[in-house]
Amino acid sequence: MIPNILSIAGSDPSGGAGIQADLKAISANGGYGMAALTALTAQNTQGVRAVSLVQPDMVSAQVAALREDIRIDAIKIGMLGSADIVEAVADAIAGLDVPVVLDPVMVAKGGDRLLPVDAVAALRDRLLPAATVLTPNLPEAADLLDVSAATTGERMEAQAEALRALGPAAILLKGGHLPGEASPDLLAMADGVLWFDGPRHATRNTHGTGCTLSSALAALLGAGLSVPEATGRAKSYISGAIARSGDLSVGSGHGPVHHFFAGP
Repeated sequence: MIPNILSIAGSDPSGGAGIQADLKAISANGGYGMAALTALTAQNTQGVRAVSLVQPDMVSAQVAALREDIRIDAIKIGMLGSADIVEAVADAIAGLDVPVVLDPVMVAKGGDRLLPVDAVAALRDRLLPAATVLTPNLPEAADLLDVSAATTGERMEAQAEALRALGPAAILLKGGHLPGEASPDLLAMADGVLWFDGPRHATRNTHGTGCTLSSALAALLGAGLSVPEATGRAKSYISGAIARSGDLSVGSGHGPVHHFFAGP
């Protein structure tokens, strides 16, 4: 049975990140993608030009309409944009006993802040405890914990455990910001930690990597895979999508990854 995967996130008109990337990644990993929009953005591969948030009651209404009619097998949560939307999403998904992948979209690659500081507390209190897997990069983890970003594997392990203490069942801490030729990710669970190593690809085409990885992970969890197995497959998928990003010709800044590098 094909799993139905709901992405709750913002729109990226360039197609590289946000809802557009989520739907591609879900499809590429065997799921049927659905979407509840939290924001419209005006952006391209060079940066974000403008953001217009969806009214919280409209975010709630989108999720409610899906829950009334369609089986939901997993949820991916991305850009939320405000404390009110965080609260609306937390209420809208309450009672759904499905895997939840929370990608704490806080700052865009160009430096634009996508989650106000006053909304971080709401995210911490309402959604982190509902997450099956939290997927921050190093700056996002530091922002959530109000500490400096990890620069070593040891610090990554310490910060992952500190994040897990806030309620998520597992933490997938992405190490792409570490220096060096490798790009190691750390999965922290109640029964220990696992490292997923991967090569660092020499490319500027990294727009939407976090959205893509978290959506692939949600699709695989929705299909019934365990968290470690789904993480390994999602890591392999994003690595391949980055490696083949040069097949695309999209924009002059941070281009997108190739979501369908393995074929339609």
